[in-house]
Amino acid sequence: MSFKKICIVTGSRAEYGLLYWLIKAVYDDSDLELQLIVTGMHLSPEFGSTYREIEKDFKINKKINMYLSSDKSIDISKSMGLAQASFAKAYEELNPDIVVVLGDRYEIFSAVCAAMIARIPIAHIHGGEATEGLIDEAIRHSISKMSHLHFTATEEYLKRVIQLGEQPSRVFNVGGLGIENIKKLRLLSREEFEKSINFKLNTKNILVTFHPVTLERESSKKQFQEIIYTIDELQDTNIIFSKTNSDIDGKIINKMIEEYTSKNSKKSISIASLGQLNYLSALKHVDFIIGNSSSGLLEAPSFKIGTINIGDRQKGRLQADSIINCLPEKVSIRESIKKIYSSNFKEILKNVKNPYGDECASKKIIEVLKNTPLNEILKKSFFDIKFL
Repeated sequence: MSFKKICIVTGSRAEYGLLYWLIKAVYDDSDLELQLIVTGMHLSPEFGSTYREIEKDFKINKKINMYLSSDKSIDISKSMGLAQASFAKAYEELNPDIVVVLGDRYEIFSAVCAAMIARIPIAHIHGGEATEGLIDEAIRHSISKMSHLHFTATEEYLKRVIQLGEQPSRVFNVGGLGIENIKKLRLLSREEFEKSINFKLNTKNILVTFHPVTLERESSKKQFQEIIYTIDELQDTNIIFSKTNSDIDGKIINKMIEEYTSKNSKKSISIASLGQLNYLSALKHVDFIIGNSSSGLLEAPSFKIGTINIGDRQKGRLQADSIINCLPEKVSIRESIKKIYSSNFKEILKNVKNPYGDECASKKIIEVLKNTPLNEILKKSFFDIKFL
């Protein structure tokens, strides 16, 4: 049995990049009708108004503005409430057969809450993962409990979703969507990449992607300052900063990036939104990625480059051998950089395998969406782990 209307929600640049091939697969399938809702950072000028890039690819059915003018917790809570009300209205107008979401951000939580109340089935991608330093941890598992179909990136995450009480017959290990992007996109050459970001690369180059650790109070500024102190010591090295998401305290980090790049414009550049093509192309051309972004764990290993993963933001995620975990302190970061350039570590990188699956995730998801009946899917019985 096929679904008619597949409603996909996207709220951030990174998430849209992961969802692109799934969106395209739904759009190209004659048995399915794509409904696309765009929200969150996509609609914010501060984060690059990236909905314009989406409009080049697909028709946007609804834009739900959350008015992300502040990164304070009280204002984010207000934005979530506003978004939930707007999603409820959008669903009433679009009347989708199923809502498809990815990940663990607060705008997605609002989208899922509204769908649950409207009695619309929900499919959740990338559930079962762990990020112990973030509010995303609780949001992700909450979304899983509200969802009816689950598409995980690894077998370990599949088991974790089942551990939450979800029926095994509704949980599918399809692999990570980021791997599909790497395999299908034609990445930019060095010259094309330099032209695209209007910045010349050096003998050595690094990508910095650091986001707030949202379960820690007032740590963002201190941790990021330690990174800046350390990377500023590097010789013959150019630095590409990708700005942070709209998380609590994100503005603090973005201001520090702007201050640093304005004083060091010859060796550094800051970009609000690289986009998926430029971001993956950056991974192709840099020596390593440093920070605490999930991309350092999910995508970077496929490029056989090292990742310096700082602090607890990604603590709990499955990791390849290319990941070096370190404390958010100068000495620890300095030692990690030294290790990443060592001959021993370069040998390790040659044989690194990405644990997040193959490039067939979208195809696998589409098959499940088309062939799973929706009759009675809203009623869920708790799967007791003792019966495994």
